[in-house]
Amino acid sequence: MNSPLEGGRRRRRGRLGVLVGLLALLLVLAGLGATIYLRSEGHDGTTRLPLAASSASRAAAAEQTKAVGPPKTIDGVGLGRPDAFRLRMRKPPRAALVFDLGSGRVLWRREPKRRLPIASLTKIMTALLVVQNAGPGERVKITKAALSYQGSGVGVLPKGKRVRLETLMNGLLLVSGNDAAIALANHVSGSERKFVALMNDRARDLGLRCTHFASSHGLQRGNRSCPADLAALTRMAMRDSRIARIVRRRQVEFRFPVKSGKLFLASHNPLLRLSYPGAIGLKTGFTNPAGRCFVGVARRRGRTIGVVLLHSPNPVEHARKLLDRAFATRR
Repeated sequence: MNSPLEGGRRRRRGRLGVLVGLLALLLVLAGLGATIYLRSEGHDGTTRLPLAASSASRAAAAEQTKAVGPPKTIDGVGLGRPDAFRLRMRKPPRAALVFDLGSGRVLWRREPKRRLPIASLTKIMTALLVVQNAGPGERVKITKAALSYQGSGVGVLPKGKRVRLETLMNGLLLVSGNDAAIALANHVSGSERKFVALMNDRARDLGLRCTHFASSHGLQRGNRSCPADLAALTRMAMRDSRIARIVRRRQVEFRFPVKSGKLFLASHNPLLRLSYPGAIGLKTGFTNPAGRCFVGVARRRGRTIGVVLLHSPNPVEHARKLLDRAFATRR
């Protein structure tokens, strides 16, 4: 007959055996590289990060993620569901889209995959690449190339001097400065040609099949996209705090190396200029081939809605009507 002492020893040995077995199983799983996935939402898409079996392997996975850089996927827009509302236009844009920035749901569309010239809507991609590759306090040298621009510009960039990068970002997005676009492109990549190659590489990585760039500013007809791609870029841009902070401004003033010592910039965004309720961005564009283009974003009662208009005869009226109808629909 076993004594109580011997029974206690056996129970302890049994528990120890179970613990050793569990430890062995964990080591085997770690050795085989067993992976459990956790969804992690980044500002430009969703990535999948491995949860390793030990703190050391978790640290290694984190370092590997840093080395890889930002995820190369983008949250697109859902074209599979029917439109949430109908709206007839006497003179409609050639292509357009209304969408929910939070869910990506398309609320209304007109030829969402039609490729058209996009003029200065190009600068949305330019801004995204700048914020991903340069800090706001960096100093950008104003070269001869930046002053050899055509079309719209900040207009008072001082040749040979260095300007704070974030000031140029405001010039890029608020007044659509082609000179600011060239200066920023040269700063990030060393030349306009190399920056355009970076733009097209990024578009390809993001799966933007309608999109091709010929410059950092958009004057050329070769800068082309479609409403669906531009909606995806808009979702990405509005998640970036630097871009979102700039594009919601009606006007801004900076210290600047010119005679007056000040630079005043006023947004070209018609929704902001007309105080449309909830307007928070984003970008205008115009060339003769592209016509009037506009991406507008507004936020009301917890919903953020975007509208993309390509070659619109009346972007102000179209944007207002489409946004009004979108906010009137149920979620």
